[in-house]
Order: sequence, then structure tokens, then C-alpha cells
Amino acid sequence: MMNTHLSLDDRITISHMLSQQCSFKLIALAVGKNCTSISREVRNHIIFKKTGGYGRCYNACLHRMGCSHPSLCPSCSSSRKKLCSFCEKCNSNCPDFVPQYCPRLGKPPYVCNGCTDKQKCTLEKRFYHAASADKEYRDLLSESRSGTSYSEEEIKRLDALVSPLILRGQSLNHIYANNRDSLMVSKSTLYRLIGYNVFHARNIDLPRKVRYSRRRKAKVFKVDKACRTGRTFQDFNLFYKEHPDLPVTQMDSVEGQKGGKVLLTLHFVKAELMVAFLRDSNDSQSVIDCFDRLYLELGPDVFMSLIPLILTDNGSKFSNPGAIESDRQGNPRTRIFYCDPSSPGQKDSAEKNHEFIPYVLPKGTSFDALEQADISLLMDHINSYSRESLGNKCPYEMFEFLYGSRTLQALGVHRIPANEVNLTPSLLLNK
Repeated sequence: MMNTHLSLDDRITISHMLSQQCSFKLIALAVGKNCTSISREVRNHIIFKKTGGYGRCYNACLHRMGCSHPSLCPSCSSSRKKLCSFCEKCNSNCPDFVPQYCPRLGKPPYVCNGCTDKQKCTLEKRFYHAASADKEYRDLLSESRSGTSYSEEEIKRLDALVSPLILRGQSLNHIYANNRDSLMVSKSTLYRLIGYNVFHARNIDLPRKVRYSRRRKAKVFKVDKACRTGRTFQDFNLFYKEHPDLPVTQMDSVEGQKGGKVLLTLHFVKAELMVAFLRDSNDSQSVIDCFDRLYLELGPDVFMSLIPLILTDNGSKFSNPGAIESDRQGNPRTRIFYCDPSSPGQKDSAEKNHEFIPYVLPKGTSFDALEQADISLLMDHINSYSRESLGNKCPYEMFEFLYGSRTLQALGVHRIPANEVNLTPSLLLNK
């Protein structure tokens, strides 16, 4: 029986043939595997590098080569009239910045190993290296046997292809039969990914999947740890040191009963104000949907000024940072970073504010009977509660002072008179 695992020699062969611009089919023949295995190997072990080329630093702006803006950041000398095409930091300061991604990386071979333009390209590059791929695989071997892990880019690619067809009434069998070469995953994998709620299409959009319930314990969708690259708590500290004036929003979730409805909380640290959104399930797509709605309600300008920087934990529901950081057209709207594992104290402001929620909804209470209006009412009472840390002002007052009443209205936050604040279960007694 053929060994299904790739050896270091196999990975060296893959790396060498990618540099020679060989197709996955030729590589598969050389190492004695199938094309799907080679594709998955490359996609699962991509290394991201932000490097420049031929005297230019990394720069991902669409207008970088024809830019006429001089000295947009302190790193650029006004006397030298330095243009942003020679400066990475100008990307974050220019009002005309439009991110650009290499279109070749969205299709096989997904990496820059054999690209003849990589030495002069200033965009983000992606590489496959045999040694690092083998080390990563060996380190995660036992874990990888317990589930399936896909990169953020791969989930996005499959979702863009599969979900519109499902919502058009097509079955997965039909989609797979006519798009097998583009999908490069098995039909059972598509069913699993839909069951993990990482696609816009859900099980309810599959008539036969809804008709027949499966009596077995649902598997947990594993997080691709590559999504944390460049977004660690150390990266957050470095970024915040360079941008100390940016307001920080701490994001978390609050569970009622296991398997039921959950809350997504956004805590605005400067004002100590928190908003919460009721979700039917604790998955990444529901988080993305919340951000898309909030982005639409606030508008791009208000959203980006209010939520430019997010700090959250390592939960699987936050495992698609790209979809949170950008809108559906790919325009950047925020930056997200992750706390170290098992380190809730790194976002202690949100954790402290969560202590008010059990006053009304004791631990273990099911949220299934609640509506968003109930959660909004609860947060109104919490945000109207005076804090000693705010000079005996309430978060509502502090937020209004910092951002104005219109932003509060857009968020759906209302002031409760001080003597009417109720932080007991009687607030939602009928629920």
C-alpha cells in the first residue's frame, strides 16, 4: 500500500519542481502522489513574506508606481521628495491607498517559487520551503490526524466558488461534478466545511442535508494557525507603539448554554463602552456577518475611525481575520491581533466589563429565548452604570464625549436614567 505521508525528500522535490515552474500533475508523478495531495501540501505550508525587489521596499499600493505624493510619513525626508513607491510606511498614511494582491496567487501553484518577476515585485510574496514545511508537519502531526485544517485563503477561494452555486439551487454533487478541477478538494470535504459554518452557504441551503439529520457528534473546525502570523500579541504591541493614538477595541464572545445562542461583544477601551450582538451559533461566519452589518450601519468613515484596531483571543470563531479586516470588495477596514493563548489578562478591560452580564443573565442561562432587542437593552443598562474609573461618569457619557451622539445612535446605544438602571435578572424576567 502506498504511503500517504510525504517525506522530507518528497518535499525537497516539490520545492525544486515548483522553482522549475512544473505543474502539480508533474510533481505528483515525480513523488508518487495525486494532484490533490500536492496542492494541499503547498497550500497548507505557505510562507508569507513582505519583501521588496531591486532597490524598492515592500509596497502593496495599487498606485505605487505612478504615485506623486511626497513625504507622507516621518520616515520620508521632505527635502529629498521621497515618493511612497520607495516607502512601506506610507501605505498606512496615504488617503489614496488601495491594496493590490498578485492575481497569480489565487490559482495553482499558489506560490512565487517559480515566478520570474519575484525579484522586482514589491507585493506580498508566498513561498513553499521544504524544510519549514516538513518541520511544521512533524510538529502538528498528531493534531492533524484529529481533523482538517485549511488556510484562510483556501476557505475564501472555495466559498467564492461554491456558495453562489448552492444559493442558486445547485446540489454539491452537481457542483463537484462540473468544477472538480477548480475545487481540488473532495465532495466530502465540501460537506464538512459547510457543516463547520465557514461558508456563506449553510446546511439549511442544502435540502437533502436538512431533510436527513445525522446522529453523531459534530466535529470542531480546526483553526489554521497561519492566520495568526503577523497578528500576535507581540505584533500588537509593536503596532500600537507606532500608532499610540489609535483607539483599541477588544473583542470576545459570551456563551449561555453549550450549543445555544451566543454573544459577540465589542468593548471600546477608551470609553469602557460595550456593545453585544446575539448570534445563533459560535462560528466564524456569524462574526463576519456582525462586522458586515456594523460596517454598513456605521459607514466606512465612522467604522474605520471607531474600530481601527481589534484585540481578541484565539478562539476558532475569530479564525478568519481577513474577512473581518476587509469588506466584501476587499477594501481594508480594520486590523486584528490575537492575545497569547490562555492569557485573558491581555484584554482585561473587556473581561472586567463582562462581569456585569451575569448580574442579569446568570452563568449557565440559555440565550435561546432572547432577541437582539433584549441584549441591546441589557447593554444600555450596563453602559449607563457609573464607573469610578471614569470619574463617576458612565460609559455612555464618556463615549458621547469622545465620538458624539450620532455614533451612539448608529450603534443603537441609548442612555438609561441613573436611578432606573437595573442590573438584576428582573430586567429580562419574562425571558
